[in-house]
Amino acid sequence: MEAPAETLADDVIVLRRWAPEQLDTLAAVAGDSAGHIGAWLIWASNGYSTEEAAEFLETTARNWAEGKTYDFAIFAGGEVAGGTGMIVRPDGVEIGYWLTRHHTGRGLATRTARLLTAEAFRLGAAEVLIRHDEKNVASGAVPARLGFTMTGAETVEPPLAPACTGVNRIWRLKRP
Repeated sequence: MEAPAETLADDVIVLRRWAPEQLDTLAAVAGDSAGHIGAWLIWASNGYSTEEAAEFLETTARNWAEGKTYDFAIFAGGEVAGGTGMIVRPDGVEIGYWLTRHHTGRGLATRTARLLTAEAFRLGAAEVLIRHDEKNVASGAVPARLGFTMTGAETVEPPLAPACTGVNRIWRLKRP
């Protein structure tokens, strides 16, 4: 699969490829929201440091170059509202998303998933997947709003984020 566009947008949000100069911003927004997102995302369950942000930015640059993952900052109102990404799988693309504690409840995750799904299909993906812990109702509402079908569940091996049950729901949308 070819790489996606480095910037995707609708009339409310902009998804822009993470760049090294965003180190301090990433560390600040993820660190500030670690209590919120850390309940569901193991990488933020013990806070989020500048060192972790630097490691993420190095890894995402390498993975982008290798065609494995494509990670973006989510911008709303000119500020970073969270992060999102596409993981290339043999049968399609998996997407994930997180929002800062100040940007939830406004439909930004749904807009983000809509943009990434459209881009994945434009690039030829046969299907798009979204996985979330069965208790993470807010994350599960996103694929439901976009017409994905819940196709099953899977057990997740520890370590788990504090609020996670160890069972992920799997949602799929086939290319039209």
